[in-house]
Amino acid sequence: MTNILELNQISKFYGKKKALQDVTLEIAPGRIVGLLGSNGSGKSTLMKLVAGLLHPTSGSIQVAGIPVGLETKSLVSFMPDKPLTESWMKVRDAIAYYRDFYADFDQEKAREMLDFMKLAEGEKVKHLSKGMNERLQLTLALSRKARLYLLDEPIGGVDPVARGKILDAIVKFYDEDSSLIISTHLLNDIERIFDEVIFIREGQMVLREEVETLRLQNGKSVDEMFKEVYAE
Repeated sequence: MTNILELNQISKFYGKKKALQDVTLEIAPGRIVGLLGSNGSGKSTLMKLVAGLLHPTSGSIQVAGIPVGLETKSLVSFMPDKPLTESWMKVRDAIAYYRDFYADFDQEKAREMLDFMKLAEGEKVKHLSKGMNERLQLTLALSRKARLYLLDEPIGGVDPVARGKILDAIVKFYDEDSSLIISTHLLNDIERIFDEVIFIREGQMVLREEVETLRLQNGKSVDEMFKEVYAE
């Protein structure tokens, strides 16, 4: 079975500043992966490279066996850490915008997700709380029929109730034939949905492990391991 994602010796430099260095990994279908690291560790850069929004300084990236480029745009759904919607929009306008922009957008799934998220289509985006706005962004990203979903800090700065709803929606609505990568540094609630975790520090991958292996062999939660890795 073809891996959903393959990174081979990926490095990214901005001038002399290192953002990522020699990152190699493969992700199989049907995985929810936590991409973990402190702010500035390289998580967002990696996501943008996979989404085709940045070009690596060296190395290669493939999505479903295809080199990242125009052909992979339809295979990857990226939810950035800043909303893509405009403040003048209503929720229904945001849905229509995505439907018109992405041929693979599933409007029925979007409506089902809006109902689950308790988001009204007539609500103005500028009146949404941060938690409700995150729910909308997640709805837009997951309603595409992609092979790889990239969620950059989807629970950043939202309250525990909104956080729980977002995580429940991810588990309920993501397609198990695809894979999903979630970058975060907030682990208390989210680690329950991960199959495996990747730790990035100063642009390098320092640990990759199955969540169950961490718990069974090391006797530690992902949060405890995170604190150990980044306390060094």
